[in-house]
Amino acid sequence: MTEEEKLQKFQQRIDAGEKIEPRDWMPEGYRKTLFRQISQHAHSEVIGMQPEGNWVLRAPTLRAKKILLAKIQDEGGHGLYLYSAAETFGIDRAEMIEMLHQGKAKYSSIFNYPSLTWADMGAIGWLVDGAAIVNQTMLANVLMALMHVQWFVFVKKKVFISGRDMRLCQR
Repeated sequence: MTEEEKLQKFQQRIDAGEKIEPRDWMPEGYRKTLFRQISQHAHSEVIGMQPEGNWVLRAPTLRAKKILLAKIQDEGGHGLYLYSAAETFGIDRAEMIEMLHQGKAKYSSIFNYPSLTWADMGAIGWLVDGAAIVNQTMLANVLMALMHVQWFVFVKKKVFISGRDMRLCQR
């Protein structure tokens, strides 16, 4: 089968709404973009734990500290799921982290901004989680069948966590 025929067949599968598995043939640009999006999100989840971690000791109540710790643990779990998904493309997690350290991979820059008040934590968390919901809902439509269920659970979990964060900030 020629490269053009493979590309045509791939496009037909996409148009038919089929899910593409990591080991299926796909154009190299598609594979690179998908890997980049997943690894960037994995890095963002792990890096995103850091500003929240800075607030554990400064959170206004014990209840707020417990919720923040749960959110930090949740973000770490999301990062591990995403690294696992990215590894299906044949790149080791250590390589992904090395790419981040070398500047060849990115993460969400929102985590570089200081969160000087407790209200900043709530606002940043709400905005970041809202953006993740939009981003992951869109990506769920193009991801391979293997990860489809995990992404769906991830998106639903983000909605729950975001709602809980907002209630906490309103008190």
